[in-house]
Amino acid sequence: MIWANLLHIYQPPTQTESILKTVSNESYRKILKGLKENPNGKITLNINASLSNLFVKYKYKDIIDDIKFLLDRGQIELTDSAAYHAFLPLLPKTEIIRQIKLNHTINKRIFGDRYDPKGFFPPELGVSSEVIKIISDLGYKWVLLDELAFPAQEGNIQYDKIYKIKDTNLIGYFREREISFKILSAQLESGNIFLSEIKDRLDKNQYMLTAMDGETFGHHRLGLELLLFDIYKSNKLKTIPYGNIDQIFTETKEVNIVPSTWALLPTELLKKQPYERWYNSENTVNVLQWELTRFAIEHVEGSKFKVRNDPLLTNEDRNKLSNSDKQWLKSRYMLDRALHSDQYWWASARPWWSIDMIERGAYELQESLLYLPGIDKKVIDKAKNLYRDIVLESFRWQREGIVDAMVEGFDEEATERIETKSLDSDPKEYDKVISHLEKQMLEAASKLEFKRASEFRKRIESLREKQQEIVEHIRLSGNKQS
Repeated sequence: MIWANLLHIYQPPTQTESILKTVSNESYRKILKGLKENPNGKITLNINASLSNLFVKYKYKDIIDDIKFLLDRGQIELTDSAAYHAFLPLLPKTEIIRQIKLNHTINKRIFGDRYDPKGFFPPELGVSSEVIKIISDLGYKWVLLDELAFPAQEGNIQYDKIYKIKDTNLIGYFREREISFKILSAQLESGNIFLSEIKDRLDKNQYMLTAMDGETFGHHRLGLELLLFDIYKSNKLKTIPYGNIDQIFTETKEVNIVPSTWALLPTELLKKQPYERWYNSENTVNVLQWELTRFAIEHVEGSKFKVRNDPLLTNEDRNKLSNSDKQWLKSRYMLDRALHSDQYWWASARPWWSIDMIERGAYELQESLLYLPGIDKKVIDKAKNLYRDIVLESFRWQREGIVDAMVEGFDEEATERIETKSLDSDPKEYDKVISHLEKQMLEAASKLEFKRASEFRKRIESLREKQQEIVEHIRLSGNKQS
């Protein structure tokens, strides 16, 4: 068996230097160092341009140089993506293309000719038929998808075949959920345990596909980076980048794809609401966010001062522009950054919620219009009113307990493990998740990261309550049957 693993690293463009420093020290530098020390280890790496820009801004030259070194040594393959981690399925075609071109242009300037991606990583693995067509038309060779993007009527994914997406030139690689989740949730504590978990596949002529946030290793999961290095030391498992899979496996089958994300839950799929974490029509905060988003895009793109053949003009080209055109570019670049997906996700309360992130996202969208040349005061007033409504509605949700009601009982890890099972599932399933959360809580506390430890404690308490509900449900069901 051959293993292809993708790590996705990203920080929003407004990330503070102190947090970037922490994540870089706990995760990025450790991963790159581990790869340099283990030449047999190969990964596919997605780095959104917003993070690449931060490395330049704060002079993290060592990280950029290490990525270049590993590219030259053939251990890293880079992908393209959306520059500011925009959630592509909910954006108009022009914005999707722009985000992709921005990502390519910025990363090309930073990494040079080494940056020549053939594959594409959609942020959150969010795809639709339109997104897929755009990626194909832009000339990419393959795209990473979640396994729930594979149509159920086609049966199980066969990991000895290559899947070409119908009516495109794209190969679709379907990330395996279960093994990816077991790695990122720290359920596999060593290379040997990992190999034991996949022992039935080791001798088979097939590939295994995993993908997860790079920050999981060392930052979100303290010490988890050691698992990667332990696996790479084994001679029982060959690792390759995604781009090499079709050189080994050549049998091809055509499929359609289902709109999906890597956070998609089976219940959301059944409801035909694959993007519920980013837009829920019953979530009044989400509705207002997207009204402001569409409003900002409409007026920035509709401006008579719009500069053609952008993105990212050179300084020489920019100096040739009129002051009004330069002002439009400033507004346009502010909007590019403001389209990051974080603000919508943090408003979902499934299970995470942050007024800070919601407010910041709305403020950035509003600000992109304030600098637009020749803008009508009525447009500014409406943008400010939408910003105000988003903030007030968010506080109302929090004040009236709406957020607590949505979050209660909803745990991302437990749901991922248990959602497909009925309510009378074995409550011991929760013990495994709780055990790993407790380890993370204690590790955070030992490093005096008490806010982080408190968040883990709240999640544990919520899970234990839900576990008790299942125990009680089983007891009552047993009594009824007897």
